Amino acid sequence: MLPIPCFEAARVLVVGDVMLDRYWYGDTGRISPEAPVPVVRIGREERRLGGAANVALNLARVGARTRLIGVVGRDEPAAAARRLLTDAGVATEFIESPAHPTIAKLRVLSRNQQLIRLDFEESFAHAGAFDGPALAEAFEAALTDTDVVICSDYGKGTLAGVEQFIAAARAAGVPVLVDPKGGDWQRYRGATLITPNLHEFESVAGPIGDDGELERRAEVLRTHLEIDHLLVTRSEKGMSLFSAESHLHLPAQAQEVFDVTGAGDTVIAILAAGLGAGVAVGEAAAIANLAASIVVAKLGTATVSPAELERAARVGRGQRHGVVDEEQLAGLVAEARAHGDRVVMTNGCFDLLHPGHIAYLEAARALGDWLIVAVNDDASVKRLKGSSRPVNDLDHRMQVLRGLSSVDWVVPFSEDTPERLICRLCPDILVKGGDYRPDQVAGGACVIDAGGEVRILDFVEGFSTTAIIDRLNSPDRIG
Repeated sequence: MLPIPCFEAARVLVVGDVMLDRYWYGDTGRISPEAPVPVVRIGREERRLGGAANVALNLARVGARTRLIGVVGRDEPAAAARRLLTDAGVATEFIESPAHPTIAKLRVLSRNQQLIRLDFEESFAHAGAFDGPALAEAFEAALTDTDVVICSDYGKGTLAGVEQFIAAARAAGVPVLVDPKGGDWQRYRGATLITPNLHEFESVAGPIGDDGELERRAEVLRTHLEIDHLLVTRSEKGMSLFSAESHLHLPAQAQEVFDVTGAGDTVIAILAAGLGAGVAVGEAAAIANLAASIVVAKLGTATVSPAELERAARVGRGQRHGVVDEEQLAGLVAEARAHGDRVVMTNGCFDLLHPGHIAYLEAARALGDWLIVAVNDDASVKRLKGSSRPVNDLDHRMQVLRGLSSVDWVVPFSEDTPERLICRLCPDILVKGGDYRPDQVAGGACVIDAGGEVRILDFVEGFSTTAIIDRLNSPDRIG
């Protein structure tokens, strides 16, 4: 099993382009009379950290002692980014630009569709855009309390003088990791490690035909730039680490890929946290690869927690997940408890899976580290729902559930309720959907007596298996 270190002793300094992502969500039902565009009635707003700020957030989420230095405007997005970072435990030192806005992106979405993106930015690379000496002074002062430096370059101008940051860090004996941008990598000469993706690497080194060619060109580039290590992230092919001593190819571990947004931020953050915790670079790369497999299975820019890393390391990211029998499940629950994980359990027929089920299971999974779904077998469904049910047999229903990223283990049961199974497993949290009271939930008393809790979650309105079946059997549908 890949050992996951304690990251809390790691002191990581991030310098780079600070960004704020804003999302406006609303309903649209008409076209504007002023122009052929939809009218969106905004209902809620969400703010997320981007760029170097997202790298810092990833570090803080695994417990590393994190400081962020960057350039922002004198505006509300800067204040919002600072609040989000402070709430996450990141120490910030922002250099304010008197004439340039904080780099921000605003996305307007309706019905899960992005309608427009508006970017608020001016390059900080121009002379006089910000106080360069003040930025350098803040950086050099922070080096005295730093184990690892990350230069997060998004090409927005904060790192226009990245050479001086690399030189200062190396002179202080502090390793410096760079997430590169653009085609001029001479700027990163002397860095400890750089982390391009394959497209970025090919834009500098030329098209790659096979692994042998990748190794040759990576070694030429690494030597030419006097870089100790070169880590190339390769999407579905995983990542490859090139060092003077060896080449290490790490296969991708993601079972499902929903969104690669911010995955590069996670990779360099976990690499730095691992190095700061005293882990060798090869092992740190393996942990970063594991972290990447977790975040790409999440929507939007995402982070990982130590518990998620521990769990993924133990199960090999997907191994021993899925459909299990009762005896296997009892052993897995015992192992999870031994590591201090919280086990959540729910149950149901799950005959025709619909969006209401998905939202319910995601909400249940968010309550802990593992989610068990106990499923009625075919005979018990017939007793509960009638002779025409289930529409899908037990094996079909369990295979669909095991494919959901929110579900860890699926187990069948044959009784009308899973009370016996629940009392054997005693999950930390027992979840039921609907308008039940906790004392009405089968198995709830066992869970509470064992020190756990029973949670009632609301179902998403407008969805039910019975309603779907009725619509399919309606005369209009048949006709």
